[in-house]
Amino acid sequence: MLKISKAFFRQQSNVINLSIRALSTGTNSQEADFGFKKVKYEEKQAKVNEVFNNVAEKYDLMNDAMSFGLHRLWKNQFIQDIEPTPGMRLIDVAGGTGDITFRYLNYLKNLNPGHFDNSRDIVATVCDINENMLNVGKDRSINLGFQDKINWKVGNAENLILEKENTYDVYTIAFGIRNCTNLENVLKEAYRVLKPGGRFMCLEFSRTENPVFKRVYDFYSFQMIPVMGYLIAGDWNSYQYLVESIRMFPSQDEFASLISDCGFRLVSYKNLTNGAVAIHSGFKF
Repeated sequence: MLKISKAFFRQQSNVINLSIRALSTGTNSQEADFGFKKVKYEEKQAKVNEVFNNVAEKYDLMNDAMSFGLHRLWKNQFIQDIEPTPGMRLIDVAGGTGDITFRYLNYLKNLNPGHFDNSRDIVATVCDINENMLNVGKDRSINLGFQDKINWKVGNAENLILEKENTYDVYTIAFGIRNCTNLENVLKEAYRVLKPGGRFMCLEFSRTENPVFKRVYDFYSFQMIPVMGYLIAGDWNSYQYLVESIRMFPSQDEFASLISDCGFRLVSYKNLTNGAVAIHSGFKF
């Protein structure tokens, strides 16, 4: 079901909690969530980078294993909601291994194969702070024949210093925003680089309200996923963090409120798989 954000029902406490993902400890230092742990605000990004350095090579394999392949359906739905058109300019942030961008390009190729193969104006930008993830994506793009259709850039979602304002028609971020230190900064940068009329699209794990599904989901997440991470990727701790980071991310309504606070309009979200995942959307006017 599609739900429209109602900004006038927001509670000020939620806005504060979402806008500032680092909390004061009573001293001059600040802390940020790193899974269920608290770390120094300035240290979180380095710790997240370490996680993705560890998981880069097995990232796509683990996505299939952890979600029983459902991540493919979620991402396909995400692209369907975008409805790519020729000439559309896309930036995929935190898009390291290229999954979203490859689907976007495949969609355009299926629309008009001849135009896709001969056109030079079909170019997507993939931006990720982790170079190891980007390298995996670059290798995949060569195998898929998309190497001439993608610009790969190392960059921080919270400060897209290489991107000019009013540049892109669509900004996507899939399963990446929860790993950022300051959500508000990410959203403001998304707003800045989008053209007027441009669309922010986010695919992210979220909150399920179904009590039976939640019990099963929690058991599987905490008892099975770290074990799978250890057996498949040789890494328990990184996948323990990834599970915990999902639980620390704002609810659908809370995140929709923050998107509105950062200037986007017609903010909405769509739940997938009982709310385990949600697609968020907002427009720059």
